[in-house]
Amino acid sequence: MFWMSRVRNRESTMNIFSSRSVTTTFNIISSLLLVVLFLALAYNSYRREHELILKGAIVNARNISRLIIETRDYLSRHVTNEPENNAALIPQVAASRVAQQMTSGSNYYVRQVSLRYRNPDNRPDDFELTQLNAFKDRKPGETWQIASKAGKKSLRYLLPMIADQSCLTCHGSYEKAPGFIQARFPKGHFSYGYHVGDLIGAVSVAVPMDDLYRQIGHNLKQDLLYDGVVLGIFIVLTGWVLHRSIIAPVKTVAGSISEVARTGNFNERLKLIRRDEIGELISSFNILMTELDNKTRQRAESEERYRNFIEIAQSPIITFMTDGKIVISNQKAETLFGLNKSEMLGQCIFEFMLQGEEMKNSIGNYFSGGSSELVGTTTRQKMRDVYGKLFDVDMVISVSQSDQDQMFSAILRETK
Repeated sequence: MFWMSRVRNRESTMNIFSSRSVTTTFNIISSLLLVVLFLALAYNSYRREHELILKGAIVNARNISRLIIETRDYLSRHVTNEPENNAALIPQVAASRVAQQMTSGSNYYVRQVSLRYRNPDNRPDDFELTQLNAFKDRKPGETWQIASKAGKKSLRYLLPMIADQSCLTCHGSYEKAPGFIQARFPKGHFSYGYHVGDLIGAVSVAVPMDDLYRQIGHNLKQDLLYDGVVLGIFIVLTGWVLHRSIIAPVKTVAGSISEVARTGNFNERLKLIRRDEIGELISSFNILMTELDNKTRQRAESEERYRNFIEIAQSPIITFMTDGKIVISNQKAETLFGLNKSEMLGQCIFEFMLQGEEMKNSIGNYFSGGSSELVGTTTRQKMRDVYGKLFDVDMVISVSQSDQDQMFSAILRETK
């Protein structure tokens, strides 16, 4: 059933196109193909824009995070007693303020988070908590993902901070920590007790994606407009070239064939100005017209000679096709049946015979068996003229081959 359904669908599609002109069919097919191409280009453009903008956001988040870590490490190594008099020089505080100045005026949100935080503002949220715990269980490296919250998407990026020797000044043992650190965070606070190589925290960057997605939409509209204009120009130019170089010449040949079929005039010739496949088609048409013209002339001459021959014959002669249609008759046959030439041609000879159905079957047997008792022998037949008068004739039927079909000639001799 499935394959039958596919066949029916294919036939339905073919019927749709078969009732339309070549130009219309080409325009429909090419338009459908170009629409598919257009949609593919649009999707590819969207995917490319999405990847580029997302990659740009990740690169910016990475650069900001690295700068914060480098700033913190630099201050940890070179600033000694200054933080006791100026809290703004505490490495963590200074790095946070540098990050704020860097991202001022942008939609980037940057902060330092830790599982063992000292500043409540550095307490990790659920996403950051999950990633920090994951950093503890494996070799830490940057991580990012697109997260949704309250229907809004954002890029969440974390770059881990690893404790070095300079970090242990404030985060090592309580006894070795500076006095202003001991005063703020008593002994036993969980922010002490780090060792070199421990995960001390991470820089967390959040980038809202709504504005970036709007930028993707804006860029996509521009790309679609540009691609649409290019494809539109391509369709117009391709259609014009194809119509001029292929469709128009084919339509000319088709029109000439239709005209020949309507008029029967084989004198039509097309001008040959090309040497490609279309030129071969035109050349073949001209050759066909020449052959048909020659055959028509030869057949007309042959029929004329045959007519002249049967006209001087002493017996009525009728030539008919396999269905009994009379195509040639001489004057004696016309007189015998009481019809003139124009009335005689086109009549069915079987209708003038009393046993016409038997003769019709005999003609059919001749084709199926190659012979018939009524063909090629003299038989006595009872005929009737146009007035219904019956008379007897001796009839001899012979077979001849025409260009299109077999013909039969009946020679009649009226008996008294």
